[in-house]
Amino acid sequence: MQIIDLSALELSFAIHQRRLTCVQVMNAYLDRIEEVNPTYNAVVSLLDRPLLIALAAVKDQQLSEGRSMGWMHGLPIAIKDMALTAGIPTTMGSRILRDFVPTQDGLMVERIKNAGAVVIGKTNTPEFGLGSHTFNDLFGVTCNAFDPSKSAGGSSGGAAVALALKMLPVADGSDFMGSLRNPAGWNNVYGMRPSVGRVPYYPAADVYLSTLSTEGPMARNVLDLAALLETQSGADPRTPYALTDKESLMHLSKSVQESPAQIRVGWLADLNGYLPLEAGIRKVCENALHNFERSSALVRIEPVHARFDPKSVWQAWLTWRSSLMGVRLSPYFARPENKMLLKPEAHWEFEQSLGIEAKTLAQASVLRTAFYQAMLEHFKHHDVLALPVSQVWPFDKNLRWPSEILTPQGPVVMDTYHRWMEVVIYATFAGLPCISVPAGFNDQGLPMGLQLIGKPQGDKELLQIARVYEGSRENLSGA
Repeated sequence: MQIIDLSALELSFAIHQRRLTCVQVMNAYLDRIEEVNPTYNAVVSLLDRPLLIALAAVKDQQLSEGRSMGWMHGLPIAIKDMALTAGIPTTMGSRILRDFVPTQDGLMVERIKNAGAVVIGKTNTPEFGLGSHTFNDLFGVTCNAFDPSKSAGGSSGGAAVALALKMLPVADGSDFMGSLRNPAGWNNVYGMRPSVGRVPYYPAADVYLSTLSTEGPMARNVLDLAALLETQSGADPRTPYALTDKESLMHLSKSVQESPAQIRVGWLADLNGYLPLEAGIRKVCENALHNFERSSALVRIEPVHARFDPKSVWQAWLTWRSSLMGVRLSPYFARPENKMLLKPEAHWEFEQSLGIEAKTLAQASVLRTAFYQAMLEHFKHHDVLALPVSQVWPFDKNLRWPSEILTPQGPVVMDTYHRWMEVVIYATFAGLPCISVPAGFNDQGLPMGLQLIGKPQGDKELLQIARVYEGSRENLSGA
């Protein structure tokens, strides 16, 4: 077994047992990046090898002196190019920020470094994270790990592909409209959107309204996912909505191996025909769920009808998203010279925000509250809710976004650049934890993921369920 074949936790153990040096690990991953990244374009702003080898040697020296910074000691990681990273360009995929080099780390990056990781560069993202297709005019397009002619998803597409192709042992990402979940599903890895406040974001211009976006972990297995989430989590006084129950997540990678007493899964499917799905997606997800149910007497799968009106939820969602994106983008639109550099989707988001009054946002908040209460009703009967992670299979990388969804009943035209991602808004809008787990492949060998949505602040319990699900897939592959 090669170094890059080890899981992140296995790698950590080998480093701390001194069976592998940090320099060996760094060289192995840099060799892998050199081999495959020119084709897939997942890692950007990569630091020079001599510098990274020197940083790894420092980690080895610390271990020789009996000092370990944490479980990530010596692990190479590339940070999604949306998070502030001191000394490395943080472009957010925009030509406007091509020369922006922060002098401080974001809170999540700081925590990863404090756990001992060596930041080697960034992972690619669409401009300002807009859209679930990772391309920009600065670095180009990131290709799907299973077919380089297809999209990797996004906006954490670079992270997902780097994981899938073993360019990184573990990766961070962020999620507003499925940005941790869609690329995970399209690249056959795990991505988790934590509960609101689980991974606090700082520095931030607004720490009150901006709760739809959160950072989180991506990994090739659930135990690594849990370990990174524990590192990313924890309260910070500068973020008032940060969850304070850090103790409940201690030793998370061990506690998630405990099996729940029961696992009742509510399968929402296509919301009773509301969500258009490309052919084969529902079948792949249902096959995965049936295998999950057969694997354990603990698991029961039940088809359920949504207790909410998805049309109203979409309209309320649009109001919230446009309001927040307008504020986020307004500093860039304030300078006339920037307008030519911003992609059409950014212009659309900004223009949508201009007509939203406070009353409209307040009404949308009332609808959001009612939606949340409806989701709570679901959890009186089920431990998790399941949905596909995407309404389309990975599409041609040369498309900006799917203008229509080809369902078995015929094409359905998309009225916005992100309407084809509607399936991911429910966990986001309710502030619920959600994991994208691999579901299977179509006849062309393209992957699809399945969303498992957990109860409020039930991150640990959701990870436990995901671990049982992962075991069902391991049993299937070993049969």
